[in-house]
Amino acid sequence: MLKNPIARGVALATLGATLAIPTMAQAAFIEDTKASLELRNFYYNRDYRQDRTSATNPAQSKQDEWAQGFLLRVESGYTEGTVGFGVDALGLLGVKLDSSPDRTGTGLLPAGDSGRAPDDYSQLGLTAKAKASKSILKVGTLQLKNPAIATSDSRLLPSAMRGAQLVSNEIDGLTLDLGYVDQINNRASTNYEDMIVNTAGKGITVNGASVANSGVQSDEFVYLGGTYKVTKDLSASYYYSNLEDFYKQHALNLVHVLPIAEGQSLKTDLRYARSKDDGNTNVDNKAFGAMVTYSLSGHSFGLGYQKMSGDTGFAYVGGNIDPYLVNFVQIGDFAQTDEKSWQARYDFNFASVGIPGLTFMTRYITGDNFERAGVSEGKEWERDTDIGYTFQDGALKNLNVKLRNATFRSNGAGNDIDENRLIVSYTIPLM
Repeated sequence: MLKNPIARGVALATLGATLAIPTMAQAAFIEDTKASLELRNFYYNRDYRQDRTSATNPAQSKQDEWAQGFLLRVESGYTEGTVGFGVDALGLLGVKLDSSPDRTGTGLLPAGDSGRAPDDYSQLGLTAKAKASKSILKVGTLQLKNPAIATSDSRLLPSAMRGAQLVSNEIDGLTLDLGYVDQINNRASTNYEDMIVNTAGKGITVNGASVANSGVQSDEFVYLGGTYKVTKDLSASYYYSNLEDFYKQHALNLVHVLPIAEGQSLKTDLRYARSKDDGNTNVDNKAFGAMVTYSLSGHSFGLGYQKMSGDTGFAYVGGNIDPYLVNFVQIGDFAQTDEKSWQARYDFNFASVGIPGLTFMTRYITGDNFERAGVSEGKEWERDTDIGYTFQDGALKNLNVKLRNATFRSNGAGNDIDENRLIVSYTIPLM
């Protein structure tokens, strides 16, 4: 139901002109429409702790910016009939609050040729959709999240991709998912671009050159996969993906949750991916990951292990894409050639002691056994801490405040980093 005339105007202005729908078929299309406006205030500070002023390592010493984001999300209902049609809209606006050419690169704001961030930037994404039975086809702007591809939403504005996706739930317990993508719109950008493979520390080359210098880009990423709920406690998934000219990948995932007693459970998350070249690269990687989490009341204790083997590190789409790895965390992915890494994690939900809305997380990840220039064995570690609070009542109800702190150290060519993020967000339901 529409909550107010303003919400109705927003929905109709965004959606009404996109479809020519007979009057009698509009009821469900309008009544089932959902719209929200998220206000996201983001401060980001990354301090590089090693010397970055020498001739061999010239670069800015820190990234430090502050910005305000506005995220309008509209999801229409579907027209009536055997095949229902609808449209979604994603309106994004970022406004600079504080920046300087010597502090850009945070991912909050784009930086022009001069290195100076603009006062604001915006984009509008539209997605046409059709629904038949329990299957949904979407074409246009996509925000994907599966073992093959996951667009990032860890900065001021989310990244997005352009393409088509079909999700089917026709068989009970089985979700089939297939997609095609031709371009990516990164989180601090207004432009769609062709894709490349992530190369940071991965030892991946294209036609014998680093990807950045190869001149090769891809306008085709395809994936096909599904998740099957074997039992109420066990789910299994398989995904195949191909970034044309770069890599092909098979990914397997098993997730089991064992109920132990009331308020207690043991979750096991196993992941394996096999990546190979697609004719123009040297991609050759096997990635294994396991995460076991024991939960007791508001406490969660997790232990993770991740191992890379093969001639290169883990392959995934470059830009603002989150790889499906258990040790992909705030700064590092711990996925370099032959790297082995461990993670220890602790979470606490203060609702269990009478403080709903307050959460805490801390984790430590250490990796070694990979090659780094100038050292016999590469080693790196990261420590993350998150503290978040969502106001439960009063004038600030549903206002969320999160502080994220991270420390990353490496003995090779990687950057030593101290990082802080402060995110204040509030979502206004419009419909």
